[in-house]
Amino acid sequence: MGVIDVMFRIANKQKLNDSVTLMDIEAPDIARKALAGQFIIFRIDECGERVPLTIADTDPARGTVTIIFQIVGRSTMLLNQLNAGDYLLDFVGPLGIPTHLDGLKKVAVVGGGVGCAIAYPSAKALFNKGVHVDMIAGFRSKDIVILEDQMRAVCNNFYLMTDDGTAGEKGFTTTKLQQLLEKNNDYDLVVAIGPIIMMKLIVNTAKPFGVPCTVSLNPIMIDGTGMCGCCRVTVDGKMRFACVEGPDFDGYKVDFDELIKRNSLYKERETHDREHVCNLTGGVRHA
Repeated sequence: MGVIDVMFRIANKQKLNDSVTLMDIEAPDIARKALAGQFIIFRIDECGERVPLTIADTDPARGTVTIIFQIVGRSTMLLNQLNAGDYLLDFVGPLGIPTHLDGLKKVAVVGGGVGCAIAYPSAKALFNKGVHVDMIAGFRSKDIVILEDQMRAVCNNFYLMTDDGTAGEKGFTTTKLQQLLEKNNDYDLVVAIGPIIMMKLIVNTAKPFGVPCTVSLNPIMIDGTGMCGCCRVTVDGKMRFACVEGPDFDGYKVDFDELIKRNSLYKERETHDREHVCNLTGGVRHA
């Protein structure tokens, strides 16, 4: 068997905005098995780090898995330099516990920024099961809105919110959720996926109304098996491992402040990687 036979081909690449890219990866086994809420871990080559990404969509007939990523560090910068026809060395999954979808009649799904790529498959799975879905998508401005048409197609009501009012309604996701909860509080569940601070605020908004709230956590991950311990989060005062016990958790029990602190450990290095240009190649360096 040649080396190329065990690698994963990029079937399609699409720029969603200046910092977010969509790719369809040929991975038939994962495409057949993946469920909403699960994720993969990719590695570009033998020098690359292991990076987790939630599965945005699958096409079992084509054997492809859709990933959507924000260009924030070295690995995502290198991934964004690849094009359709190129290959990834590793593409492992599906990992994590699927989002709980049973026994629900009406759900509010809230996505923030690139988190909408994770909220979309949850909304789609719920909608396809006959659940009434109200979806709230929040972005800073019109120029970074992604997946609007796709999200509109998998919910009963779609609310687009932008901080500056350049698209949809002006305001935050919490603003719209507050309005919906005050108008008719009959949700079985609120699903919040996005920046950690947004999820924390969504949880705080839902709490006075007594509506259960699920969040999808994205702590630092490495091996995807729970052995390295890097994905640890505190939930209900206990240490949990997001890669094998999550990524979904009860939002009321998550220690968001601790998670924010841990996830900020590498921000300085990520900024350095974005700004660094190799004098020899003009591109991103591996190390």
